[in-house]
Amino acid sequence: MWFKKKKKEEIDFDRLPAHIALIMDGNGRWAKKRGQLRTYGHRIGAESLKVIIRHAQKLGIKIISFFAFSTENWNRPQDEVDEIFRIVKDLIKEKKEDCIKNNMKFVIIGEREKLDPDLVKEIEDFEERSKNNDGLIVNIALNYGGRGEIISAVNKILADKLESVDEATFRKYLQTSEIPDPDLLVRTSGEQRLSNFMMYQCAYSELYFPKVHWPDFREKELEEAIIAYQKRDRRFGAIKK
Repeated sequence: MWFKKKKKEEIDFDRLPAHIALIMDGNGRWAKKRGQLRTYGHRIGAESLKVIIRHAQKLGIKIISFFAFSTENWNRPQDEVDEIFRIVKDLIKEKKEDCIKNNMKFVIIGEREKLDPDLVKEIEDFEERSKNNDGLIVNIALNYGGRGEIISAVNKILADKLESVDEATFRKYLQTSEIPDPDLLVRTSGEQRLSNFMMYQCAYSELYFPKVHWPDFREKELEEAIIAYQKRDRRFGAIKK
């Protein structure tokens, strides 16, 4: 308890990152170390996701994004893919009413064509019922790839026959057009790469790579990430006078 309290005291609540993005890595390795199947790691990882959403809201974070399933993840074993989507569907069914009641807005980015129609219905219902909420935005990237998003944006621009495009216009064609870019990107388990996640949006995000696997990433770890972020000097290419 003292350690958690101490960490909270170190956070500058006037300089919180508005948008935190998380690559939830290490579920399989966490399970393997415990002699369990990789799917067990995903189940426990879902518990971490719920904890982080609650704690982000308590701390006053405005937007939190999670990389749940990439376009490349279809190459994993079918039983693992099936279990991930079962977890996603169970999570939505379990937390939908609670999130709506607590003024959270739910958003999904990614391509939905390959998703199970029943899951898409759950997603659309959640989005519709929470769209007017103005509290924490929970953004889930599902069947998402950053390169694919950029290519899709370019194709839409070509279809609209625009003669020229500036950065502000291009942003309107991205799936994240209604939310600001992440201030802080966290990838758990010690891997140090973006893995095709929000590649355009994270151009100036602060990157943080804790060694802890995602199932063990909880309140204390989120606070440590925020504290590390607040120690950074964000200049966006400029020089401080």
